[in-house]
Amino acid sequence: MAMSVGGDTAEKPMSDINTTPLVDVMLVLLIIFLIAVPVAIQTVKGIKLPSVRFDPTVTKPENVSLSVAGNNGTCQVYWGVTPVTHQELLDRAVAKLKTEIDRQGGPGNPDLELPEAHVRADVNTPWRCVAGTIYNMQMAGFAKVGFISQPTVAG
Repeated sequence: MAMSVGGDTAEKPMSDINTTPLVDVMLVLLIIFLIAVPVAIQTVKGIKLPSVRFDPTVTKPENVSLSVAGNNGTCQVYWGVTPVTHQELLDRAVAKLKTEIDRQGGPGNPDLELPEAHVRADVNTPWRCVAGTIYNMQMAGFAKVGFISQPTVAG
């Protein structure tokens, strides 16, 4: 502790802010975060996460629109607005894909654009119903099966 004795009578009181406590607190916080961040963020090395971006769905007439609902332990799949069983879904998907490939000139066409399957599912639908629909579409040969969701309103 320092003290001034005697001297000039026109001395003014010291008005500078003591920054030592602020620096002490900042150093403690820095040390805490340096220790806590690596513990909180646990990652496996070598895994590259996909970049996320929003692509609006372009509806083409050849795409298949499916709706899935599940209640009371049963699953109901709709092709457009027509209810179908899982076997009918598989048969219709194979026929749709074959028709579309033939329409575009056959499997040897280098510019072949396969149709996509767009799946809508109720929020309360069990995952097994949605997964079964995706599995059937992939078994039929559909390479792109996507989900249609309700966009959130920003604001």
